Formats: sequence, structure tokens, C-alpha cells
Amino acid sequence: MVDLLLAQSAFPEAMGQGVLAHYLFVSAAMFTLGLVGFLTRRNLIIMFLCTEMMFQAAGLALVAFSRYHLNYDGQTFVIFVLTVAAAEAALALALVVFLFRKRDSLSAEAWSELKG
Repeated sequence: MVDLLLAQSAFPEAMGQGVLAHYLFVSAAMFTLGLVGFLTRRNLIIMFLCTEMMFQAAGLALVAFSRYHLNYDGQTFVIFVLTVAAAEAALALALVVFLFRKRDSLSAEAWSELKG
């Protein structure tokens, strides 16, 4: 009984700064790849996927900081962000399909005249 109580009192185990640094490095790398992909590619679907990669990188950083501080607020916020991202993905893909039907192209250059 005493062993069970001791095991539960140590859960969750504290995460070290080295582990946090690894998570943040992966998060920064994912965000950078997403940003580079978004700025260099002209295909609307690829640009959309790069945006999603940046979203996931931010979520990973939030979860890592949440776990490091043993606070669940970041994880709760990530669940909220994922829900919003799912709705945003549905709208974005519907918009891409609509744009493809209008011009038969997924290039962002084809829609540059909408800049104003």
C-alpha cells in the first residue's frame, strides 16, 4: 500500500531541461520548414499543408512547456487549437476545390489579381 502511494505521488515525473530543449528544437525545426515551404511554394495545397505544419509546431511547443511546468493548461489549449484547425482545414480545402474549379489551377499566382 505504501509503495502504491509513493508511486502515485511521483507521477508525472518531472521533465528535465535537456528534454525540453529537444522538444523545442523539433518544434522550431518544424515551424521553420513550414515557413520556408509556405514562402517558397506556390501550390495552394502545399501552402495549406505548410501552414498546418507551423500550427503543429506551435502545439508541440505548448505541450512541451505544459509538461515541463506540470501544468495542463497548454495541453488543454492545444486540444482547443486542434478543434479550430480541423474546422479551418475543412473550409480551406473547400476553398481550394472552389478555386480549382474556377481556373483549373492551384497556383497562387493565378489568384494574385485579388490583392486589391
